[in-house]
Amino acid sequence: MKALNNNKVEKSSTLKKRILTALILLPLALVAIFELNLTWFAVFTAIVLSIGAWEWGPFIGFCNKRRRIGLMVVLLGSMFAFAYSTGLVTSGKFDLYHQAIEAALWIALIWWLIALVLVLSYPKSARHWRSERWVKGGFGLLTLLPTWLAINLIRGYEYHNDSQYGAWLLLYVMALVWAADIGAYFAGKAFGKRKLMPNVSPGKTIEGMFGGVVASSTLIFLVLQTPLFIGHNGLHVVLVSLAVVFSSVLGDLLESMLKRQAGIKDSGTILPGHGGILDRVDSLTAALPVFSCLFFYAF
Repeated sequence: MKALNNNKVEKSSTLKKRILTALILLPLALVAIFELNLTWFAVFTAIVLSIGAWEWGPFIGFCNKRRRIGLMVVLLGSMFAFAYSTGLVTSGKFDLYHQAIEAALWIALIWWLIALVLVLSYPKSARHWRSERWVKGGFGLLTLLPTWLAINLIRGYEYHNDSQYGAWLLLYVMALVWAADIGAYFAGKAFGKRKLMPNVSPGKTIEGMFGGVVASSTLIFLVLQTPLFIGHNGLHVVLVSLAVVFSSVLGDLLESMLKRQAGIKDSGTILPGHGGILDRVDSLTAALPVFSCLFFYAF
């Protein structure tokens, strides 16, 4: 009985920390999205994702700080190379149709298809990568660099015509992921019986996933009633949005797989009640590149 009470107290304390952290992070994210110019937004998101690179270290087996800093340097160097070669440094805005950026996002889409196979076949798939540090490091670069490119491409979309359009578009993509997470949580609690991927993430259920799809589909319907997608084919918007929702589940599952293989619970401790940066952006790491690739280049 005492252990049960202690468990309840611990869960209550964690919930309070999560709520407090969320109340701080949400306004910070909104200010960054709507108030920072494109260059400073790129810097802000680079800093956030470089922390993600630090947290990726234990997935590889890097406990040494120097090696984890090395991961951050590699990621930041790759970001700067793209920023310099594709227009951000010189013009203050990414060239949406630069061949390097388009190629990077198509490669990211291929990576997430490979990740889907790895997740679905786990733990059998682990024999191909668990002992290969360079492979797991490559996983990190293929996950974090396209996320940075995608979030900045979305934010900068139509910037010269309407400096806030890209901000609203980015908020829409993020809201899709949030709606899917919230819907999955409540549907899973109320109806969850069948495990989605028990070898990867035992807490996720098929019922929860469908609850997330229903919640995000409601958001898609509501947003289509607004001017956000005027001039865009509604069917294409729906298809891309649903692809974002399902890919967000994959992003979450990929991080769960890597944490399970590494034997860790959270990617970090920087966010009280939430864990690490990767624990908060794992769904977005798939959702943002998938949206950018399909929305900008596929239709």
